[in-house]
Amino acid sequence: MTLVVAVAVALVVLGAAAILVGTSEGSTPSGDQYVDIADVPVAHDPAAAGSFTIECGTNEQRHLNADNPVMSPGIPAGAHHTHEYVGNTTSDHRSTNESLAAASSTCGDDDRSAYFWPVLRLTDGVGHDAHANGGGAHGNTGEVVPPRQVRVSYHGNPVSKVLPMPRFLRMITGDPMAFTHDHGDRVRARWSCANQPDRHTTKYPLCDDGADVVRTFEFASCWDGGNADSASHRTHVVFPSAAGICPAKTFPVPVLRLTVTYDLPQGRPFAIDSFPEQHRDPASDHAMFINVMSVAMMSDVVRCINEARSCSSAH
Repeated sequence: MTLVVAVAVALVVLGAAAILVGTSEGSTPSGDQYVDIADVPVAHDPAAAGSFTIECGTNEQRHLNADNPVMSPGIPAGAHHTHEYVGNTTSDHRSTNESLAAASSTCGDDDRSAYFWPVLRLTDGVGHDAHANGGGAHGNTGEVVPPRQVRVSYHGNPVSKVLPMPRFLRMITGDPMAFTHDHGDRVRARWSCANQPDRHTTKYPLCDDGADVVRTFEFASCWDGGNADSASHRTHVVFPSAAGICPAKTFPVPVLRLTVTYDLPQGRPFAIDSFPEQHRDPASDHAMFINVMSVAMMSDVVRCINEARSCSSAH
């Protein structure tokens, strides 16, 4: 891959938002990958009573690596892009059920689960990992932006009570290969602005002055009742219908939702890390999870949700 020859960023003001047009060899996505949030229609999501929120911090320790203990365990830099973590402090390619269970965590109530997703970068600068695996060496140039807020929450099913997740359940949501898969049905990317949460898109949102950019990752919640993982890392837990109904021979478990918020400088281009061939397409956004809650804590989560209460843990 040759070096970036030029980066041109033009701002065209449309009300309070801006359209970004960037040209580079892989560092900044093209202008049509960004959208003025005011042009995104309002969506109405089905509501389910009951939630349990876990305080896990914002990765203040800057736990970052190019590993993926769900999709490519045992392979150093197997993700080919950099992941940001909260929860389990040891998550990497060497992680096992035993090592995760023995580790410390940034989450409250001793939730040792691993929650992780690709980092977000300002693409008009130079990152700390310009020549490292996962970073610039894989085309993910730019300065990593730490999250302003991370919210880890579990929610109920709108038509049924939920069962506990099994310990060491592994899941992925979203499609890290969305570009080469022609944006198929595995895409779960959900971008929005903090001041307009009912407008969400698979493109990078251009928010009003001062509004934070938000990424929301919602995981599948219909479990096959027996397996903590599967060969594809997808078939053991699938998504319900739009109405919340689980397919036959699956059982509703708590809906995990990660909400990651960023305070970005107005007008500067930004993008997530991706596999090089995905060209940092915003639709390729994804997240992973390994459940390392104690059985007792998972029981508390399920009880709270099924009693339609709103509960939280202390950080």
